Amino acid sequence: MKDKNPLNENFLTEPIEHIDIAGFNAVPLIESMSKMSFSARELAAASKIFDRMISDESCTVVLSLAGSTSAAGCMALYSDMVRCNMVDAVVATGASIVDMDFLEAIGFRHYRGTTEIDDAVLRDAYVDRIYDTFIDERQLQECDEQVKRIADRLPAGAYSSREFIREMGRYLVSNAKKKNSLVQIAYENKVPIFCPAFSDSSAGFGLVKHQTERPSDHVSIDSVKDFRELTQIKINSANTGLLIIGGGVPKNFIQDVVICAEVLGADVPMHKYAVQITVADARDGACSSSTLKEARSWGKVDSGNDQMVFCEGTIAVPLLASYAYHRGNWKNRKRRNLADLFLV
Repeated sequence: MKDKNPLNENFLTEPIEHIDIAGFNAVPLIESMSKMSFSARELAAASKIFDRMISDESCTVVLSLAGSTSAAGCMALYSDMVRCNMVDAVVATGASIVDMDFLEAIGFRHYRGTTEIDDAVLRDAYVDRIYDTFIDERQLQECDEQVKRIADRLPAGAYSSREFIREMGRYLVSNAKKKNSLVQIAYENKVPIFCPAFSDSSAGFGLVKHQTERPSDHVSIDSVKDFRELTQIKINSANTGLLIIGGGVPKNFIQDVVICAEVLGADVPMHKYAVQITVADARDGACSSSTLKEARSWGKVDSGNDQMVFCEGTIAVPLLASYAYHRGNWKNRKRRNLADLFLV
């Protein structure tokens, strides 16, 4: 680890404050937006579809999370959605879970920064930039080390990312500096978290160090097991609904479970509900930007309860989540306890 640089503190002075969806009521705003046009009407439609997922007793709700909205101020929002039983499973990037959520759980922060800066100066100060958000690289390296510490305590073998993140949640029960992290809240509420590209994060560095020190007796992450376990959730759910923030691997992974279930001989319906919030351009043919309508051609997402919202997540997601929170349909919803599917 690089020696401490006094310039570092110059850039890490204003911590990001995470938005509280209980602190404002978006219901009147969303209802008004439903009478408008363009993105306002799309966001209102998406909010109502998400609330419909929560109200549907047959529906398992999956949050697909990519991008950096957690670091930018939506971290508490995602924890609250799990705590309030709006979400039954999470599929996310490793960065969302480890570099952002776990990092803050062990006592560190993300900071307000700027795009108007010489990034070579940030590099000299050991400060990493996510657009206008700053992170202390030394703190990320401590995050790597704590991931390694968790791996060092486990019996050698191949684990799904869900199994390893469960152990991260168990670790936080005794070691967290901040108690409302998504990883810990999900662990305590039996909500499984999957990171199909888990090593593409701070976890990867920690696990590489773990395996280097224990070349013949180590933990590894089995992404095929992730796929099989996610498909098991689909098979055991009457209906499913997706709330997709961003796109990327998590989006494709959770959509593909419909096809995987069919390959295994299970007769499952397409995802009944789907909302995606993204700013990706659909013209390049990438998965992140592909529309939910396009997913219908693959047999992944049914039509009728789907909505694309082309809007940056830190604007749209708090409004959608606050609408669902204040509508209150989550209060009478039965918990799925999907982590219990994998008890041995």
